[in-house]
Amino acid sequence: MNMDFERRLAIPAEVKEQYPVTGKVSKIVEEKRNEIKAVFEGRSDKMILIIGPCSADNEDAVLDYMNRLVSVQEKVADKILLVPRIYTNKPRTTGEGYKGMLHQPDPEAKPDLFKGIVACRRMHMRAVEETGFVFADEMLYPENYQYLDDILGYVAVGARSVEDQQHRLTASGIEVPVGMKNPTSGDYSVMLNAILAAQHQHSFIYRGWEVRSEGNDHCHAILRGSTNKHGNNQQNYHYEDLIRLCDAYEAKKLKNPAVIIDTNHSNSNKNPFEQPRIVMDVLNSCRHNQRIQNLVKGFMIESYIEDGCQKIGEGCYGKSITDPCLGWEKSEQLIYDIADKL
Repeated sequence: MNMDFERRLAIPAEVKEQYPVTGKVSKIVEEKRNEIKAVFEGRSDKMILIIGPCSADNEDAVLDYMNRLVSVQEKVADKILLVPRIYTNKPRTTGEGYKGMLHQPDPEAKPDLFKGIVACRRMHMRAVEETGFVFADEMLYPENYQYLDDILGYVAVGARSVEDQQHRLTASGIEVPVGMKNPTSGDYSVMLNAILAAQHQHSFIYRGWEVRSEGNDHCHAILRGSTNKHGNNQQNYHYEDLIRLCDAYEAKKLKNPAVIIDTNHSNSNKNPFEQPRIVMDVLNSCRHNQRIQNLVKGFMIESYIEDGCQKIGEGCYGKSITDPCLGWEKSEQLIYDIADKL
């Protein structure tokens, strides 16, 4: 093999012993997971908002943002369930520069994977303890999921990972809802096949073990728009797109039909200020058609303390160093506007 092996990193049990889920945190995780599952099963008519920064790059800024959401959740608790994003694996798409907190707990320093593993676990633990939320993270690397499997409330599989068999198999053994994004091509069949695979039982190799999964009935779709062969963005949140997804779900006979609408990425052409308009467009479709209303379970919104994004090293507190985000004031107002429409 053309690679050097530097050191054996911590196994999940070692990290969990350092930051264990016990007492108060254990109760929060159990209760919030049940609330989220109730939405996807249709037992709750609350709207889920998976909201937060594109990438969790700074623990203090992330926790500042998450604590701001606490009072907002209290005001909209009868209509909205917030599942904030703490995306610890999220890198720049090209792989150049910043690779996410897992690799770079200090964005301006060289990668340190051991420190990254510990930093990710510590931040998630601190966030649950301080806010009472459970959080969403993206499963960019399936083999790393076990470092957080006992504390997450929601998992997303990205557009470039949804075709990967190991992601699909791992999702089949996850205890929380998993959202499968449509691929960058926009092909619904790829996304739906990923959901179908994840909802079934499997035997496969995971971290050197032979494992058997039970299937994940809460695996569902995320629509994030697509890119055509000319590199142009194409939206897929419109009324006709949602009807097509309703039909595709019925044809596949999948369990717990559901979709989360990603309001950024190709749906907004990465213009975060388009997100409120997109949300309102989808809510109008829900009011117009009962099938769409039953299918749409929520939105994925990229939001942080400051509008936009910055380059690494600029030092603007609470401003994304990956994709641009909607700032706090606009995000808070958007949550209240959504509640008013429900």
